[in-house]
Amino acid sequence: MFLKSSFSCKAAVLLMVIFLILSLLVGCNGDTEGDATSNEAALENGEVETPKEPVIVILEGGDAGFPSPFGHLPRMRGTVMKYVFDSLLEPDEDQCIPWLAEKWEISEDGKTHDITIREGVKWHDGEKMTANDVVFSFQYYLEHPPVFIGEVITQSGYIQEIEAVNDYQVKIVTSEPNSTFYCEAGMLRIIPEHIWKDVDDPYGFTDEGSVIGCGPFILTDYSKEHGTYRYEAFEDYWGPKQRVDVIEMVPVSDEILAFEGGDISIARITTDLLGRFENNEEFFILESPALAGTMISFNMNKNDLFKKKEFRQAFTYSIDKEDIIQKIQRGAAKPGSPGILPIDHQWYNSNLQKYDYNPEKALELLKEAGVEGSLSFELLVSEGAEVRVGELLKEQLAKVNIDLTVVAVDNQSRDARANEGNYEIAILSMGAWGLDADYLRTRYYSELEEGAGGSATGILGSDQGYVNPEVDRLCEDQLKETDREKRKQIIYNLQEVLAEDCPEIPLYNNYYIYVFRPDEYDGWTFMFDHAVMTHAKLSFLEK
Repeated sequence: MFLKSSFSCKAAVLLMVIFLILSLLVGCNGDTEGDATSNEAALENGEVETPKEPVIVILEGGDAGFPSPFGHLPRMRGTVMKYVFDSLLEPDEDQCIPWLAEKWEISEDGKTHDITIREGVKWHDGEKMTANDVVFSFQYYLEHPPVFIGEVITQSGYIQEIEAVNDYQVKIVTSEPNSTFYCEAGMLRIIPEHIWKDVDDPYGFTDEGSVIGCGPFILTDYSKEHGTYRYEAFEDYWGPKQRVDVIEMVPVSDEILAFEGGDISIARITTDLLGRFENNEEFFILESPALAGTMISFNMNKNDLFKKKEFRQAFTYSIDKEDIIQKIQRGAAKPGSPGILPIDHQWYNSNLQKYDYNPEKALELLKEAGVEGSLSFELLVSEGAEVRVGELLKEQLAKVNIDLTVVAVDNQSRDARANEGNYEIAILSMGAWGLDADYLRTRYYSELEEGAGGSATGILGSDQGYVNPEVDRLCEDQLKETDREKRKQIIYNLQEVLAEDCPEIPLYNNYYIYVFRPDEYDGWTFMFDHAVMTHAKLSFLEK
């Protein structure tokens, strides 16, 4: 059970009080048998209200930093802070939806944003939240950047004007249209002006006022030493009613054992543990979207052969992704799309060039690329699963006369070599594949025309040497287009070009498998861009 002993004791005391009152009433009129019978009848008819047990959800935790917009750690995506602080928008399973912003209108030229702020919102200390708090938050963040803030917001001179038109209207004017601004600005956590206006060092501010937000939960306890958090439902919350009364986060040494022992409410399991929970009515199993992944990157500055599309396509045809998924992820993954965006991305284009495993086709393309005889390359990988992926690739590529030497280093060394551009071919595993599709621009936009020295950085972040003017044009177009449907079509077109070009090869996108007890709590949901259910604020609110 989720219930903690303190609440069980309260319930027991309350029941004892009810029992004593009933006993006294019985003693006063002396009709013991008759009253007992009538009380039993009242209970059976639901006329006597029984105490409601609080719903407590306990999550696997550990210290993720002080839960303010300035003090939390990047891990857990700032979840420890998001329960407390609301933003203008909130992600649900499909998109960013209105939250503190009741309405958000963008002018035809894409530069003016008129935002209507919801009325009746209170801070945890009872003060009223207004448009002035929103304006203050943006201005304060420009001077003191929080842990998470979109690059476009902090870009010098991008926000040209921001003002509170009245108590519930905010106007923002930007220097140019940018399709990412809506969600980036919408995700900023709004902080109360009456508390933060006198704070010069937000990074060291940990007083009680530093965790006064207008979110659905109030922080009631945090221990950095023990890595624990406790939140209680905010009674005057403006939004959807909380489905849980208390959220607790605690560190555990073994997630599965902790779940089976009732110490936490939900656990992430691997496919080999499914048998322990399947076909058991006590448990419910749920798969997340596949929004983490592993991919191959070519350093085109190291070898001119990598600049040939036919070579990269041949490399792609040489890889049996399903074999890798079964042997590395035990089936808990989906094949990577050649258009980069994963199958479960909201803007995934399914109508792309296919690269089914075909060594014969690969040999034909290698011949078209001018390759004669065998080839040999170094494949840089990090520790753990990437080593096993590298060994499987070595076996598969050998069938098309490509010899890979797998070089395994620790994560820090791999990242250092990637930043220096010191690799030929590399593997990288990472999350955040469900984010706004603009990440295609950050990886494949060369910034300068071919021959002028500019090139894309790829997933590893260093100069990758990839240049495609058509990719550049589509990257620019999608960034300026603020009409959602028109931008989506541009992203579809961009995926088609990338699938044809294969600048990098996504191998697979893995998903998570969760198990929980629905009789105890069943409100779990995902965000459209993130696969961890416990990080979704909407998991704890009425839908």
